[in-house]
Amino acid sequence: MSANAASASEKQKPRFRIPIPFWAQVLLGLVVGLVLGYVARTYDVSWLATTLDKVGGIFIQLLKLAVAPLVFFAILVSITNLRKVNNAARLASRTLLWFMITSLIAVVIGLAIGLITNPGNGSNLTPADGSKPDHAGSWLDFLTGIVPTDVVTPFTELNVLQIVFMAVVAGVAILKIGPKAQPILSLSESVLELLQKALWWVILLAPIGSAGLIGRAIVQYGWDLLGNYATFTIDIYVGCALVLFGVYPLLLATVAKLNPLQFFKGAWPAIQLAFVSRSSVGTMPVTQQSAERLGVPRNYASFAVPFGATTKMDGCAAIYPAISAIFVAQIFDVQLGIKEYLLIAFVSVIGSAATAGLTGATVMLTLTLSTLGLPMEGVGLLLAIDPILDMMRTATNVAGQALVPVIVAARENILDRVKYDSATASPVEELVAESQHEDEPQAVGAAA
Repeated sequence: MSANAASASEKQKPRFRIPIPFWAQVLLGLVVGLVLGYVARTYDVSWLATTLDKVGGIFIQLLKLAVAPLVFFAILVSITNLRKVNNAARLASRTLLWFMITSLIAVVIGLAIGLITNPGNGSNLTPADGSKPDHAGSWLDFLTGIVPTDVVTPFTELNVLQIVFMAVVAGVAILKIGPKAQPILSLSESVLELLQKALWWVILLAPIGSAGLIGRAIVQYGWDLLGNYATFTIDIYVGCALVLFGVYPLLLATVAKLNPLQFFKGAWPAIQLAFVSRSSVGTMPVTQQSAERLGVPRNYASFAVPFGATTKMDGCAAIYPAISAIFVAQIFDVQLGIKEYLLIAFVSVIGSAATAGLTGATVMLTLTLSTLGLPMEGVGLLLAIDPILDMMRTATNVAGQALVPVIVAARENILDRVKYDSATASPVEELVAESQHEDEPQAVGAAA
């Protein structure tokens, strides 16, 4: 055998390697981050603390880098894709309706948990521990802040709500112009594909980023912090878990007549990535891919998922502000009545678009507190614990963003039930590979 033949034979031999599922990589990253954070804080290892801070910061910065243009082009293209969908107006209105219904259910659960557990009592926190945020949200800010003063600032300051406004206007304008605007639409679709490809690469860094983020949180706040917020933290996680693993499966089984287990198999890559990245927008490509794997028609999914990623926030805009308002009221000894609880529900259902952004729910919290007339210093009480809470909140957000398109598609008889029933818990790496070999989208059929 020649040397070349032997070399070729060696190349053809499969190499032995142990594949590690993406979820296991993420879990390993969290464990490593916890250990390194504990070591850095306990033994005052400054270089390790700095390294964790930089790794976590770079991962978030990479997500931020793609957020503004991704939101703009995703919304723009999703608006124009509606022209390929029969009964587009009906689908859009049903999507919005189910966003509101699930948000209302989530806020009721949040209020119930807060009233039962009284998270502010016995926390050892006082009003003096709070501080006013640099900027407090209000309904006037929310309404006037939708329209940007120029086209550059929303992108430089990452004002997602204003970016969504410009994208909707541009998308509708393209639809009205018709064929003459096709070159702009083609360019927008190409740019969107480019951004999604780059974001897929960032997503694969999630295990490393998760180690840095959780390690940084431990270094900055330590374990003692959890003591004062134990009940509050448990409330948020229990509330999100009830919605995620209770309400959502119930809606799938009763309203959509679907097997809930199949939903979690298909949506799990997006849910786990959301937990790590704390970014609904950053998770958006995975969420959309998961929705399509669950049988949602691509043209409808390309509208519903980006729309949901900026407005559908059951964790951040419903459960969190409901429990937080009760927590802050108890710390500051303010009595809440039926009127205040109804206001919380109203803010959660109507004002959830105010949470549009990369991470966190501070804007929604300030909007809720200002509406109720509660002290803005209450925001400062919750900032320290926010990173730990935001993981579960964002996972709940993203699950809801995948759930509603599935429910609407099932009720409108456009869901591919064969694909839904065969959905598997594929790793993120497989979703990346699938995204590279997608067929051209087909028009969605009319609802029966």
